[in-house]
Amino acid sequence: MKKQIKFYILIISIFSFNTYSQKKIIANTKIIKVEYVYVNVIKTYERVAQKGYKSIDLFQKLGNSYYSNNELEKAAKYYGELFIMTSDLEPEYYYHYAQSLNFIGQNDKANEILDKLCQKPEMMLEYNKKMKVNQ
Repeated sequence: MKKQIKFYILIISIFSFNTYSQKKIIANTKIIKVEYVYVNVIKTYERVAQKGYKSIDLFQKLGNSYYSNNELEKAAKYYGELFIMTSDLEPEYYYHYAQSLNFIGQNDKANEILDKLCQKPEMMLEYNKKMKVNQ
């Protein structure tokens, strides 16, 4: 009986050794080819907006994209569309829209937007807190 157990243990260890042993893997790097696709999201969003689709999210993304790329004329256009749809926005949208309007020379309208922001004291407090955290 002991001989049979030793025999089974020997066979199991041989098979285990074969299955867990290291095998040499050779990789051919000439075959591997990685391709990346570039999608201009701003252009895609713009085409969607030109086809007549309107949403708060779409105009926020377009306005923010153009604002961050210093294309303030286009940013003012899309922020204007955004403010037509809703005025329940974060304080930075008021600020970005006002800056965009100042850039294109519509200072009176920019002052109106900032006045609307100042009329909402809870929004000003929230905005000031965010600005202190970011500094």
